[in-house]
This record gives sequence, C-alpha cells and structure tokens, in this order.
Amino acid sequence: MGLVGVQENGNGEVGLSIGTKNKYRRMDSEVTEDFDDGSHHHHQEKRSSSTRKYVLACAIFASLNSVLLGYDVGVMSGAIIFIHEDLKITEVQEEVLIGCLSILSLFGSLAGGRTSDIIGRKWTMALAAIIFQTGAATMTFAPSFEVLILGRFLAGIGIGFGVMIAPIYIAEISPSVARGSLTSFPEIFINLGILLGYVSNFAFSGLPEHINWRVMLGVGILPSLFIGAALFIIPESPRWLVMKNRVDEARAVLLKTIDNEAEVEERLAEILLAAGTGSTEKYEEKAVWRELLSPSPPLRRMLITGVGIQCFQQITGIDATVYYSPEIFQEAGIQDKSKLLAATVAVGVSKTVFILVAIFLVDKLGRKPLLYVSTIGMTICLFSIGVTLTFLGQGQVGIAMAILFVCSNVAFFSVGIGPVCWVLTSEIFPLRLRAQASALGAVGNRVCSGLVAMSFLSVTRAISVGGTFFVFSLISALSVLFVYTLVPETKGKSLEQIELLFKDEHQWNGSEVELGDVVHLVQKQ
Repeated sequence: MGLVGVQENGNGEVGLSIGTKNKYRRMDSEVTEDFDDGSHHHHQEKRSSSTRKYVLACAIFASLNSVLLGYDVGVMSGAIIFIHEDLKITEVQEEVLIGCLSILSLFGSLAGGRTSDIIGRKWTMALAAIIFQTGAATMTFAPSFEVLILGRFLAGIGIGFGVMIAPIYIAEISPSVARGSLTSFPEIFINLGILLGYVSNFAFSGLPEHINWRVMLGVGILPSLFIGAALFIIPESPRWLVMKNRVDEARAVLLKTIDNEAEVEERLAEILLAAGTGSTEKYEEKAVWRELLSPSPPLRRMLITGVGIQCFQQITGIDATVYYSPEIFQEAGIQDKSKLLAATVAVGVSKTVFILVAIFLVDKLGRKPLLYVSTIGMTICLFSIGVTLTFLGQGQVGIAMAILFVCSNVAFFSVGIGPVCWVLTSEIFPLRLRAQASALGAVGNRVCSGLVAMSFLSVTRAISVGGTFFVFSLISALSVLFVYTLVPETKGKSLEQIELLFKDEHQWNGSEVELGDVVHLVQKQ
C-alpha cells in the first residue's frame, strides 16, 4: 500500500478498517460490504500512488538548488586550471577563489534560518536561486580576479540559503516512513551537479583558453530556470503553515502528502502541539536564539549531534578531494590535462552512483549502520591514498591505486555521511527551533568546508599531499567514534517522536544500534 500502513502506531490503518466494516454491517449486506471493500481498496491504492508521486515531485523540485552547489564544486576543479592561466592568478588567489565560496555561504545559511521562518521555506528556495544566478552570471563575464571574487561572493550567499533549506523543507513535507530517502535527495542532486561540472570541464576544455572557463561557469545558470518553474508546483511546508496559524492550509498540504485521512489529523495534532501556537511571534523570535545560546540538556544533545556530524562531514576532506582531484592525480603521475579531467569524471560517477545506494538503504537499514560503513570505509581509503602518494611514486601502479582509492573514498562518503548528515540535521530539532538550529549545522559544514579548501594547497606544500591524507584519515577515525557515542537511530520515527528521543540520554548515546548491524550490512553487500 505504498507509504501508508507502516507508520509507527498504525492508528490510521486500524481506524479506516473499523469504520468501513461497521458501516456496512449495520446494513446486513455481506455482498455490499465485499463490494465496498474492493472499491475502497482500489481507491486507496490509487490515492496512495498519487500521494507518492506528489511527495516525490516536491522532493525533486526542492532539491534543484543543490545542483547549483554541486555544479560549482565540480566545475571549479577543472575551470581553475584555465582561470589560473588566463587571469594569471597566484596559488594563494587560487585557494581563496576556491575556498571562499564555502566561507561566504555560511552567511546565507545563517540568514536562511531566519528568512525561512519569516517568508517560508518555499520562497527562501526562490531567493537562493535568484542570488546564485546573479553570482554565476557575474563570474561568467568577469574581466578580472576581483570581479570573479564578487560573483563568487553572491554565488556563496545563494548556495548558503539553498543548502540549509532544502533538507528542512523535504523533512517537513515527507511521511515518516520515507523521510530518510527523500531527505537524501539534496545530496543526490549535489552529486549530480558535481558530475555535470566534471563533464562540463571535459566537454569545453578544447575551447580557447579565455573562453572555455567562462562557458563552464555560465552553464551553471541553467538549473535556476527549472527552480522558477518548480515554485508554481510545490506547496509550502505544512509545519511552517502551522507556525503561522494557517492550520487549514497545513491540513490541505498534509492531505496531498499522506494518503490516510486519520493519519493526517494525527500528524496535524502532533505538529500543533510541537509548534506551541499560543506563543506570540515576537516572543518566539527572542526565545529561539536565547534557547540556542543557552540550551537545555536535550537541546544541547541535539546541537552536539547535528553540528558535530555536519563538521565531520567536511573535515574528513571530501571537498578537498573533489576540488583538488586534478592536483591529487597530478601528484600520482598523470600530467596530460585531458586525462586529468577524464579521471575526475570517474570520481564524479562514483560519487553519484553510490548516493543511489544510500537512498534505498537509509530507511530500511537506518542511519547508524550507513554511518558506520561510510566512516570506517573512508578512514581506510584516506589512509590508503596517503600510502599510495607517499610510497608508490609516479608509476602506473601508483596512478591506478590513486584513482581507485579516491573513487572509493567518495563512494563511501556518498553511501553514508554525505546524505545521512543532512537527514539527521533536518529531523532532530524541534519544529520551533528547526530552521535556525539547522542553519547552525549548515554554518559548521560550510566553515569546515571553506577552511579545508582554502588551506589544502598550503598544507600539502608543508607536509606533502600524502601527509595531508594521513591527517584526514585520523580525523575520519575520530568520526567513527563520534557516530558510535553521540548519534542515535532515528529511522521510522516521526519528527515529534525524535524530539522525545533526545530527552532520554540512554537512547541518545548510541545504545540502539550495535556494530553487529554493520557486519550484517557488509555481508549482504
């Protein structure tokens, strides 16, 4: 029956069944009852299918902003080679140009939390697309490094808005049973964007040097056009509507996204309770920041889990691996530019394919088993990259091993911590705090990404490329410990139930899922 019938308490299914049978037993007509059961079953299947398609469409359209971030990350890794030669920029300027996008995006993420509470989740996504489009156009026609940085500034602000709001919107509109898979969509689209960026590098690298990088960056404007069209299709988040006392509109949205009317009323009651609709907006605004700055023990646990997993996602070096994959492969021994860009396409394919694995497993196996597989696998791969670049030199074996371990590292990232990080931060915070608390997590993510990207070349000059990956592998090992001790399992729980989960310290400290689940997962694969 699709998304229905597997919610935690099952009230919706039982209520429907009893209501139908009672109605027709009073008429003493078994034939009528059987006929009605059949037609009702058909009607429910039809509605269930329609609901699934509608929620899926909302998740896809909300994720389009993530293509912009992914494309920028992917395309810049190749475009920087030609920008370096065309605009004659220094190595420090190269680091600033690549890394500043992540640092600047934190301002968009910070503003996005408050903006999404004021104008709504949907229109914050629109604002993100407009700002990014302006930045991409500025970079495309930039005559100098200074103008290029200005465009990068605008693009960063737009990405900051988009990267924090899409998972929140999808989590708030999705049924519990499919929330993990659907909230992973932004990460899928980031990976798709990275792959498109790599392909764009490869496709346009043959153009004249002063034109090719501009075309590469200019193509990034196209997804924004689809985002504009999407705004006429997707609804506003029902939880935001409840926060604004627009309860009837929220019910109408829930009726489109949940195919069981009894469950709609149950969810609406939970949201009303979680929203605390009695408090005034002005008081609420002050209370949110006061509560985040001086959190209660349950909220402190949420912040440690949410912000911590966001930081670990980036300080394990994924953006450095993606941005600087040409430099890593050069270190391994590949010198030809076309071969370098072709090798980066292989990285993009690996990253994109394995995110699809996560989509199918995150709601079946849970968040923690995937995090274990991901962080342990990344630790091994990062250490292996360090060994390869340090000891295997410039030969064919070294090149093959470098490509294998870099592709394996991004694959392990995509199957776990990449998408699950955003799933967790979009579902663990209470409704009233969700947007702004998630914004703090996104800020931690972007700051760590920027610091890693802006320092990578300098660090590699100091301790070598191989030495840098040894450091990343040590940090990744710490992330395994973090997941074990501080990340609870949230699979199958409603957003309101997850809030209660963090009030129980025993459940929060990782007692629900054992490492044995990972052994079972690896054996299945």
